[in-house]
Amino acid sequence: MSKNQVLFERAQRTIPGGVNSPVRAFRSVGGTPRFIERAEGAYFWDADGKRYIDYIGSWGPMILGHVHPEVLDAVQRVLANGFSFGAPTEAEIEIAEEICKLVPSIEQVRMVSSGTEATMSALRLARGFTNRSRIIKFEGCYHGHADSLLVKAGSGLLTFGNPTSAGVPADIAKHTTVLEYNNVEQLDEAFRAFGSEIASVIVEPVAGNMNLVRATPEFLNALRERCSEYGAVLIFDEVMCGFRVALGGAQEVYGIKPDLTCLGKVIGGGMPAAAFGGRRDIMAHLAPLGGVYQAGTLSGNPIAVAAGLKTLQLIQRRGFYDDLAKQTRKLVDGLTAAAREAKVPFSADSIGGMFGLYFMDSVPGSFAQIQQGDTKRFNAFFHAMLDAGVYFAPSAFEAGFVSSAHDDAVIDATIDAARGAFASLAA
Repeated sequence: MSKNQVLFERAQRTIPGGVNSPVRAFRSVGGTPRFIERAEGAYFWDADGKRYIDYIGSWGPMILGHVHPEVLDAVQRVLANGFSFGAPTEAEIEIAEEICKLVPSIEQVRMVSSGTEATMSALRLARGFTNRSRIIKFEGCYHGHADSLLVKAGSGLLTFGNPTSAGVPADIAKHTTVLEYNNVEQLDEAFRAFGSEIASVIVEPVAGNMNLVRATPEFLNALRERCSEYGAVLIFDEVMCGFRVALGGAQEVYGIKPDLTCLGKVIGGGMPAAAFGGRRDIMAHLAPLGGVYQAGTLSGNPIAVAAGLKTLQLIQRRGFYDDLAKQTRKLVDGLTAAAREAKVPFSADSIGGMFGLYFMDSVPGSFAQIQQGDTKRFNAFFHAMLDAGVYFAPSAFEAGFVSSAHDDAVIDATIDAARGAFASLAA
């Protein structure tokens, strides 16, 4: 029995499902999760000592690759001063200033410790600012595990949402309306019906949790226009795509200014850090200035801030995003060509350092289209690549990530492995 199997059996005795986040359990793809012992650059090694090319990058944060020497040095320099203070530090000001400089829609920012905290707090702030209760989200967009966000579409377009998790009361879910991603007609209908009740619309402008799905410019422009018209707060959830698709995030790519933005992943450099921020007049409603309460013992943790601040500084180097996008595009183009050679139905897309793989003929634009993909074929591909030492996300419904450490040799090795994997699917 492999050490990974031994560890998984041991973990299940004290940890629900043996993992501390569900997708790690390999339930959708089958098999035994890999327990990681160390990482460096574009690689990590499991408990059995096997090396993998890593395309999850801790689900997005590791944009510089693992154990980048300058980030490591920044963390080591603050460690000796203490792990946590529960009091302000100058470094918190520095990272806030950096975020506000890089994302022009953010005039003030509040640090938190997770993406869920960021979205949950932003929604509470939007409700407090507008004195309204209803929020709109979109099917397939994941915004963390707060109660009001674990909601799926009702049986009809304008019915109440239904909880997607046990433990979420229907009384909470009823305040969330779920619409189809990229559907402007549904959006317009919802605003005509509920416009005066809508506190906020929250959206992933580049979705990464139903696989990679881009918003259309028409859709995002309609969101901005309707929110402005009806006085609702537009929240861009850029926890995943922020600093991943461009230095200024998806809002830079689309040229659209949200009222609030949620950030995470990259801004922690691999440490637990996230943030939400936006218009000064909205942020002024947060405690201690206003009546919307939000707090966190480890918010702005000095170690996380050190890792995040150094990461934000390094990604501003000239040509960083051009190189990152080029390598990501090389990967998806190579995979697409390998699938075509094997005559396997397949498509792929990328933006910045994010990519999506779809076992279907064309790139999807909604959750309903994503669900039409061949998940059995994806699962077989995933395991064939895993056996070849390439670790993609263990789910057909998750985006992948490339780092600046994924050089030509790494990408070429991945494409070589994919040729064999696609050939085995065609056999």
